[in-house]
Amino acid sequence: MTASPTVFTLTGNLLAERTLEFTGWSPGRTQRAVRESFQVGGKGINVAKMLARLGVPVTALGFAGGPTGEECEAWLVRQRFAHRLFRTTTATRAGTVVRTAADAAEPRPETTFLGPDAPPDATAVRACADFLDAQPAGQVLALCGSLPGWAGDSFAPLRDALARWRARGRLVVDTYGPPLAWCVAQAPDLIKINAQEMAGLGLSAPAPGTATRWVVTDGPNPVRLWDSTGYRSLRPPEVRELSPTGSGDVLLACLIDALFRRDQTLDEAVAFALPRAAANAAHPGIAEFPEPAET
Repeated sequence: MTASPTVFTLTGNLLAERTLEFTGWSPGRTQRAVRESFQVGGKGINVAKMLARLGVPVTALGFAGGPTGEECEAWLVRQRFAHRLFRTTTATRAGTVVRTAADAAEPRPETTFLGPDAPPDATAVRACADFLDAQPAGQVLALCGSLPGWAGDSFAPLRDALARWRARGRLVVDTYGPPLAWCVAQAPDLIKINAQEMAGLGLSAPAPGTATRWVVTDGPNPVRLWDSTGYRSLRPPEVRELSPTGSGDVLLACLIDALFRRDQTLDEAVAFALPRAAANAAHPGIAEFPEPAET
């Protein structure tokens, strides 16, 4: 039996995320939380968490710096989370999630406040590129979330490493803006984006010679799929949304597992992924939902 490939997720903009939970809150007032928790956020971290739940060999890659970066690394170690962080002089961005308790008399939508983007320095980018070049052929790399600093000269080593990776491994893309436009030209194995990000490319449908597979989500609306067999769409399950955060990352993790570990078709992979992404949206936390019933 062929060994399962290792999946690497690359988070270009790690997040030191603190969640404050209130029985109720109002703008313009001082209020005291009833609970506080910390976790490392970022799309690649979320994808890796779900992949680990699915039993997929996975290592989360990212850039970390300053006291917030140290806090992130300590959390990953405590969680026994397989990771490799490349040290940068730029402090890792911080963020705060504000939510009301499940039994709150006046529940409010979960709100996330993000600090400014934190581009990694040239040394960290070079270290990441060297790490990718050192990996054996046949592995899977998922490029996840924003990549601040992407267009600058300091990112040239990473752009070159990604082009080399595409020639000898699987490249999966879930990003936006300039990194997405660049990745489209590399013809990756899978692009998973949302409708707004697709529109940002100026496309209503994929151009010839781009990704092997496209999955485009649009909230509760049908998910659009393209591959060598053509175009079709699938409607996600209807759920009572509690926290949509991370549901797209759960979807991507399930697609990676189904496509590259279990060799399923794109239709089978999306059919596997959609109920789990919907279950995530109906449950607090990320990749912590009860397994959905088989239909």
